Amino acid sequence: MKAVVLVGGEGTRLRPLTLTTPKQMLPIVGVAMIERVLGHLAAHGIDEAVLSLGYLPDAFLEAYPDGTAAGVRLAYAVEPEPLDTAGAVRFAADFAGVDETFVVVNGDVLTDLDVSALIAFHRRHGAEGTIALHPVADPSAFGVVPTDDQGRVTAFVEKPPRDEAPTNLINAGTYVLEPSLLRRIPAGRRVSIERETFPASVRDGGLFALADEAYWLDTGTPSAYLQANRDLVEGRRGPGAPFPGAVDRGDHLWVVGSPVLAGSLSGACFVADGSVVADGATVTDSVLGAGTVVEAGATVTGSVLLDGSRVAANSVVESSILGPGSTVGERCQVHAVSVLGADAVVASGSVVDGERVPG
Repeated sequence: MKAVVLVGGEGTRLRPLTLTTPKQMLPIVGVAMIERVLGHLAAHGIDEAVLSLGYLPDAFLEAYPDGTAAGVRLAYAVEPEPLDTAGAVRFAADFAGVDETFVVVNGDVLTDLDVSALIAFHRRHGAEGTIALHPVADPSAFGVVPTDDQGRVTAFVEKPPRDEAPTNLINAGTYVLEPSLLRRIPAGRRVSIERETFPASVRDGGLFALADEAYWLDTGTPSAYLQANRDLVEGRRGPGAPFPGAVDRGDHLWVVGSPVLAGSLSGACFVADGSVVADGATVTDSVLGAGTVVEAGATVTGSVLLDGSRVAANSVVESSILGPGSTVGERCQVHAVSVLGADAVVASGSVVDGERVPG
């Protein structure tokens, strides 16, 4: 079975990390986000995927030169211009020659959704399209999808005021579609699947939806990116080790290879090979990528340090993301969901409070 994976967005909310790396190529506990997404699809019988690309497409081609990732064969459809959600789906599906039931997912959403059950529901109801739904406390930032008792969608309401939402079930960004739905999408222009294509299918009675309370997370913000890493390390989602070859030394202290761990580690942590936590350093509830260094007297809490980043002596990094190759100088304070870009440098003695620091 084939899937279309939407990966064309610029990831503006995660800048400066995404100035040099597409959001879906950012690692979640050492594995590229797109591989997490594809691996989940593969577990449900998806063996081919076309990536609908727009922003920094070469990053994907260079990462997977043999055209496979996470056990899924890949095709690459590079949009000549932004086509929005429906336009991107049609462009990619046409490129891959999709002519039977297929799955669509967003490449920046991590979920444990039972895709097989969604496909079975879709076929059982003879639907033109089926949407996975997810319950949320505040649906006002999402597309809200009320259904009848058969699961047929009765409306498609984009971002309603919280007190006017007809349901708390939102569009979770995973769809099972028939080729006939592609014919509803005009070619060669921007088309929103949420505002144009799905409402048209609703009017014809062909759109269904199925609610699922499985793990679901849109990773598009720094806070969500931190949560995605934390959830995997803490075992809130996903089976087994959060990274191939990771060993649990107890209480969710996951270690790969032989990092130097002379300092103190507590809470749920992941430490990749080649990393150094110096004597007198403290790391709590954090992810340390390959070759990271936390020097003596430094404290890292609730953070993600990407490959090759360094926290110098007596600095504090809290609830923040350090891009690959970045450096926090001595006696610094980095906190409040700050984000350092690749190779960024924070000068000694600086305070970074909820800021974005480009490389």
